[in-house]
Amino acid sequence: MGSQSTAKTIFLLASMVGWLLIGAALIYLSPFLADRLVSSDLTHLWMENLSRGGYNPLLAWVGGGITLAVVVLANIIWHQRFEGKI
Repeated sequence: MGSQSTAKTIFLLASMVGWLLIGAALIYLSPFLADRLVSSDLTHLWMENLSRGGYNPLLAWVGGGITLAVVVLANIIWHQRFEGKI
């Protein structure tokens, strides 16, 4: 097995956390997306019940979008600067 620098290990772990947050945002958006794509009585009822409990898909749109932008930008910078690619 090859060795890997500590900086690369930290970068990979931070990137993994970013992708996990993006996945969580997509999971949080799933009721909203289902209501928009399927648009049935059941999904409308689902959204109505979630809204009563404080469900706000804007949180996932903004948080997931910002996290996606940061992770993609960090990957581009890492590969340009340290891997010599792109």
